[in-house]
Amino acid sequence: MSDDSRPSPPTGPAAARTAAVIPAAGRGVRLGPGAPKALRALGGTPMLIHAIRAMAASRAVSLVVVVAPPDGAAEVRSLLDTHALPERTDFLVVPGGRSRQESVKLGLDALPPGHDIVLVHDAARPLVPVDTVDAVIEAVREGAPAVVPALPLADTVKQVEPARAPGEPEPVVATPERARLRAVQTPQGFDRETLVRAHETVTGDVTDDAGMVEKLGLTVVAVPGHEEAFKVTRPLDLVLAEAVLARRRLNDGF
Repeated sequence: MSDDSRPSPPTGPAAARTAAVIPAAGRGVRLGPGAPKALRALGGTPMLIHAIRAMAASRAVSLVVVVAPPDGAAEVRSLLDTHALPERTDFLVVPGGRSRQESVKLGLDALPPGHDIVLVHDAARPLVPVDTVDAVIEAVREGAPAVVPALPLADTVKQVEPARAPGEPEPVVATPERARLRAVQTPQGFDRETLVRAHETVTGDVTDDAGMVEKLGLTVVAVPGHEEAFKVTRPLDLVLAEAVLARRRLNDGF
């Protein structure tokens, strides 16, 4: 899809085109039985559609790649066809893999040439504001190989020795300095070549794509995140997301 009314693209470093990859192949078991988490309804619309719209809300994002469940690509394509999406943005659906890491790699493999900045965004973060998306992209444009939106922690964090059995007391072994800790969100932004190299070379357990870049010995920088970019993982998160969405619709006509 295209929009001829868009402003002419910038020149220089800012001319780098941005694509967003949304891995949506997980089942989301912590939300309980039913549809995959990304397809759960939020305000009557699947969370995945909210997440896609959040990425496409940035005028810098020209392509959104949705990585569907391995056997659900046709269903996700149909879902996109039945919901209004920005015409200025192109959309692509590809089958995912058995893990999030594999699914992101498949999304990366599907990117056409010319997209030098890549965002990786959780489908379960449907309400991230466009200002946060733009801040991540801008930091990559300014030369950071990897960027994460992050928030200071409100709670004190304890490092513990894991219990031998569930429910047993866990000895505290350290208390990290809270001022130096951040809760990381998405979208995470990357120089495309850096992210491709990370997925080609880093193996083992990783919790996010920025962690893979860290394993390459490169610097990951943090920009301010947003409290509404929280991850919908448990039923209570869905209640909070419904409240945020209702407030947006009331105040902003979202």
